[in-house]
Amino acid sequence: MSRTLTQWLAHLEKLHPVAIDLGLERIRIVAERLGLLDGPIARQVVTVAGTNGKGSTVAMLDAVTRAHGLSTASYTSPHLLRYNERLRLNGEEVSDESLIDAFERIEAVRADTGLTYFEMGTLAALVIIRDRAPDIAILEVGLGGQLDATNIIDANVGIVTSVALDHADFLGTDIERIGVEKAGILRAGRPAILGSRQMVASVAAHAAALPVSRALVLGQDFDWQREADGCWQWHRAGDETAPVWQHLPDPGLPLDNAASVLAALEALGMTLEAPSLAQAFSGICLAGRMQRIDRYCLDVAHNPHAATYVAAQLSRRPVTRRVALLGMLGDKDAEGVIEALWPVVDDWLPVTLSGTRARGGETLADIIRARGGQVIAVAESPTAGIDWLEQHSQHDDVLVCGSFFTVAEVLARLERGEGTA
Repeated sequence: MSRTLTQWLAHLEKLHPVAIDLGLERIRIVAERLGLLDGPIARQVVTVAGTNGKGSTVAMLDAVTRAHGLSTASYTSPHLLRYNERLRLNGEEVSDESLIDAFERIEAVRADTGLTYFEMGTLAALVIIRDRAPDIAILEVGLGGQLDATNIIDANVGIVTSVALDHADFLGTDIERIGVEKAGILRAGRPAILGSRQMVASVAAHAAALPVSRALVLGQDFDWQREADGCWQWHRAGDETAPVWQHLPDPGLPLDNAASVLAALEALGMTLEAPSLAQAFSGICLAGRMQRIDRYCLDVAHNPHAATYVAAQLSRRPVTRRVALLGMLGDKDAEGVIEALWPVVDDWLPVTLSGTRARGGETLADIIRARGGQVIAVAESPTAGIDWLEQHSQHDDVLVCGSFFTVAEVLARLERGEGTA
């Protein structure tokens, strides 16, 4: 009897003794059995690595390529509400049936090779993408880069969005070493897009060491500027004959990442068109990234670098009073996130997340109070936090952030139509 998708996902959690086990040896064995390494899975492949900005970069890559009439597949992680969110084919979530079929095919050849939940999911996505053979496949690195499961595929263009401290238990705290790990997605002879103005030196050095590679760096080889009407423009540096894309709609996502998208697609040889760019950038909505639902703003920012971006965006939207519903995992830099959000938050409502990695709401409250912040309540869960806000703080602007888990629980509640004023 065939398993349902829910049953398959429960099965995947039991296949390997640890949840995260970086390395390509196991997944490569099974990929070879599946024939995934025998030829390209798509006409072009773009792999996106980085500490922050991967999800928004993938979403914009997908939107721009589809607006130009190309077929796409985009693989991201983690998901917020449904596992199917991880793989989108031409913008639509993959079906349960496609995932189940892929899992069955993997299980048939896996034998005694243990694979993590993420490795099984990545193989399933690659199987489905290979079967569809889209014009462009967009792969988001799960963790790190060089040893991430997605890196069994050679990308035609690699994008590194940013490098900052996060996932220290797996990547360490040496920022230059982390840069080397993320730069491991780049391939010799193929373009590399470095999409940060503060990129650590090791990333550029790694790109430069690859024979015949071409690194395009934000602020040096391409750049963007905001226009007076709130739109933005993109140009290539040092080439007066190259097109300047003007009057582009603000997608509501980081424009450093938007600029990197255009640089990557030009590097692929794609011919961009102004109407298609306008269509793409005006219609992007990415769940959990500065997502606005009534008075709630939801963002999965869970490290200081991401929280700094959120604070900058919120500073452009002044409100009478803003409350932060904050829930974080125990291995994240809570002090740094709170410091980054401090200028745009008036009151705090820390919440407790569930699971072995969770951090208690009272622990977050202690950090906030030590800085002199106002903690209006502490809740046992994100849902309980929403309950409290709906009873006691019905007119305040609310920022929900700190973790994918925090945002996912609140988003599920709000999408049911509950907890909105």
